Formats: sequence, structure tokens, C-alpha cells
Amino acid sequence: MRVSDSKAVSGPREDRERRRDTDKRTSIPTFYRQVVAELRKVVWPTQEQLVTYFFVVMVFVLVMIALVSALDLGFGKLVFWMFGGGGTQ
Repeated sequence: MRVSDSKAVSGPREDRERRRDTDKRTSIPTFYRQVVAELRKVVWPTQEQLVTYFFVVMVFVLVMIALVSALDLGFGKLVFWMFGGGGTQ
């Protein structure tokens, strides 16, 4: 079955009608109820999981700090070596 071009693509009138439905604003109480309903669906971590996640994140951050510091120190020494940063007068 072949669809004509006029049926396959929505025109400006259909776009306006579709936009009208999505442009309506939600009232503040409705928004609040929806937020509370979504927060009830959240699976909150236990205290044990939270402590574990905290230490995992801290170890990762410390490793990244060490890596960036080592690269900074290494590139700094390389630049001073290449351009003679310890000049004598």
C-alpha cells in the first residue's frame, strides 16, 4: 500500500495542534505531586552501600589527583629541561 505525500508528512496545521497540547503548563500542585510520586519510585541505597560508594569514589578521586599531579610534574620538568629554565647569569 502506498501513502501519498500529503498523508505522509504532517502539515503546519497538524504541527500547531500537536504543539498546543505540549505547550500547556502544569500547575504547581500537580508538579509537586508528580515529583513526590517519582521520588517514591527511587530505590534508595542502604547505609552500608552508601559507605561503600563513598570510599570507592574517594579512592578514585585520590588516584586521579595522583595521576594528574604526576603528569603535571613530569611535563613541567620536561618543559624546563627543553627550554633551559635554570638559566645562569
